[in-house]
Amino acid sequence: MASALKQPRVALDLESNGFHRYPERVCLVQLAVAGSSYLIDPLSVEDMTPLGDLLAAPSVEKVFHAADYDIRSLDRDWGFRVRPLFDTGIAAAFVGYEQLGLAAVLKECLDVEVPKSKKLQRADWTVRPLSSELLEYAAEDVRHLDRLTTLLRERLDGLGRTEWVREECERLSNVRFTAPDTKASFLSVKGSRALDAHGLAVLKSLHSFREQEALRRDRPPFKIFSDAVLLTLAANPRADLAQVKGIGRYRYGRSASGVRKALRQGLRAHPVERPSPSAPRRPPVTGKQREAARKRLRLLKQWRQEHADSLRIAPALVWQAASLERLSLHPCEFDDEIQADAIRRWQRNEFADSLSSLIERL
Repeated sequence: MASALKQPRVALDLESNGFHRYPERVCLVQLAVAGSSYLIDPLSVEDMTPLGDLLAAPSVEKVFHAADYDIRSLDRDWGFRVRPLFDTGIAAAFVGYEQLGLAAVLKECLDVEVPKSKKLQRADWTVRPLSSELLEYAAEDVRHLDRLTTLLRERLDGLGRTEWVREECERLSNVRFTAPDTKASFLSVKGSRALDAHGLAVLKSLHSFREQEALRRDRPPFKIFSDAVLLTLAANPRADLAQVKGIGRYRYGRSASGVRKALRQGLRAHPVERPSPSAPRRPPVTGKQREAARKRLRLLKQWRQEHADSLRIAPALVWQAASLERLSLHPCEFDDEIQADAIRRWQRNEFADSLSSLIERL
């Protein structure tokens, strides 16, 4: 790690076991330093502090590709911070590439082909020893990032977008892991809004049972049984488990008794009312106002598309859709909207005047 601290730039990637184990953890750290690749095994290294020191070193630029998940994982497992950061996925988007996966960007930029196998991508990185095939696959993810960064920086400089990407990477470096609220996450199950208060009580009990089973068996919750099964049982708590599709081993025997117990507890529990939104509600929008907003939104999206076409980047990079929707409903709040945290400095500098002129015309 000492030699890495002397370099101006290092490249990193992580492999985790979330597809196979629960709770998830980082199982491998790939590091490329001065043309050489290194693999760090967190499952056998007791003290990862030297890695944290490298990630926080202000003199060393850390290069990742599509780093959001990695930044959150490093924070979750060790509380590590990453800065300065350069994300080649973000850079590729601002250069104008449409395909942003690492393999596609390497092919586009460097004409390097990196084989991507679903079998390898979904490997259980907890298992030791790792096969030579997995080790090579892992090393390949960082091997070319230094050259890729050099080329992307040259293109960003030529396009005048270096500061845009710098700001996006600064924002990304500030991302933190937020532990899921397992007690309330049942309310986020897709389709749960169709349940009444009694159905939500049953769903809550079943969701808690699945969480406990996932921890006990060291398997992700979706491998215990799916959200669709949760909803089926919450809506039909007296269903014959043997007839429930997708419930697997919980159809019969001891496993089924745990599900039945959760169902009984849910049926006996107090009904659960879905919390009301905490944000203050605005006055209701009339039909006439909604129609006017639809017309404004159409023109705002057209404005965004024109800028995106001119810059040859994705429209979402020009301006956030949610912001345009708010402006379509409340155009008089433009000054407040462009100062919102979600709006970037570079967006204000590049587009605020143009957008303001459009809003005034609308």
